[in-house]
Amino acid sequence: MKILITGGTGFIGSALVRSLSEQGNAITVLSRNPDKVGKICGPGIDALADLKLLKVEDSFQVIINLAGEPTFAARWSDARKQLIRNSRIELTEQLIGCIARMAVKPELLISGSAVGYYGSQGDTILKEQSFPRQDFSHQLCADWEAAAKQAEQFGLRVCLIRTGLVLAHGGGLLQRMLLPFRLGLGGRLGDGKQWMSWIHRQDWLNIAQAMIADTSMSGAYNATAPNPVTNSEFTRTLSQCLKRPALLPVPAWLLKILLGEMSDLALGSQRVIPERLLVKGFIFQYNDLASALNQVLSVNHE
Repeated sequence: MKILITGGTGFIGSALVRSLSEQGNAITVLSRNPDKVGKICGPGIDALADLKLLKVEDSFQVIINLAGEPTFAARWSDARKQLIRNSRIELTEQLIGCIARMAVKPELLISGSAVGYYGSQGDTILKEQSFPRQDFSHQLCADWEAAAKQAEQFGLRVCLIRTGLVLAHGGGLLQRMLLPFRLGLGGRLGDGKQWMSWIHRQDWLNIAQAMIADTSMSGAYNATAPNPVTNSEFTRTLSQCLKRPALLPVPAWLLKILLGEMSDLALGSQRVIPERLLVKGFIFQYNDLASALNQVLSVNHE
């Protein structure tokens, strides 16, 4: 199968590229640094520097759209927020333009989104059909999804993958947390009551592959483990897995001073359940946080 992946050199994308390539698929990765694709994703991966280089006769059965500027990399100025939006929405719109020109259309578009789609909603249990709360993250994800759904007019099946906090070795938010927690300097954020919807990266990869294989899947799916936890529980579990105390809670007011509006990512609460996947009978390898963290930490020590 020929597959085009945007964001294929990222934390999730690079693992997906390796997995799909090992299964014998022909992978093309869009990257502004095509020379780095082989180093990050492994040998035998085609690199594409710009979508404008795609020809009318180029064809892919599947396009997976994961590109986007990291949301937690720098404080949210107006310019930074616009960059975050453009890196997702404008690129997705460019992809739709490419699909429109292709002589042979793809069968499937899997497009990224996030549980930020729902906004911060406290203890409310959130399923795919839940009404969102309006904020920057919701609007970003809603517009990103709307851009992707334009592919339906060309006959594509479109799956939207609303991703939670992804746990795996070598990247993501967890990697930033490990050093202070290993030093015994970790702690809950704010009052710790906010919900964190997490997923092990292997389960995320399995969801994407299920979307490719199962032609009945379309629309939005929550890519989160069935058992979200509060920030206090996440903190306690991580400190227990590391066998370290978690002695230094970070008050909400300090996070707001340090991070500004971006503190919403740390203090916001999304209690998300992957209802549509569970109805499908999808089986998660990592249902509970302790088993997921222990697997990740065991890789970190290898």
